Amino acid sequence: MRVMVIVKATTDSEAGFMPTTELLEEMGKYNEELCKAGIMKAGEGLKPSSQGKRVGFNGKTRTVMDGPFAETKELIAGFWLWEVKDMAEAVDWVKRCPNPMPGPSEIEIRPIYEMTDFGEALTPEVAELHERSREKTRNL
Repeated sequence: MRVMVIVKATTDSEAGFMPTTELLEEMGKYNEELCKAGIMKAGEGLKPSSQGKRVGFNGKTRTVMDGPFAETKELIAGFWLWEVKDMAEAVDWVKRCPNPMPGPSEIEIRPIYEMTDFGEALTPEVAELHERSREKTRNL
């Protein structure tokens, strides 16, 4: 099972406060454990939303919005992509994570859709198209 583990933003992360050396060291060790266990496939921290853009879609119209974005509690400060046996294993690993922020914080775990989840809408041609894209990104 693949999951995206989402580190939620805080007012500190949105203000651009950088982590301490101690936190960077703790996270580095944690990431090493995840890699040794074969769980971590990718993971990065994100810069504040003030440095980002959003693109809104309405039919064929596209609207570009500059950050920062409201509702800090709904923003993402970082992520991991993991391969785990099940959600319980993902929860166990998150519980071992150092607190990613200086104060209270949250980490959300979301299952990633697999091609088999799409049922009849997934024709062999569509499956092949998506598999080619996944193969190309695996080598990044």
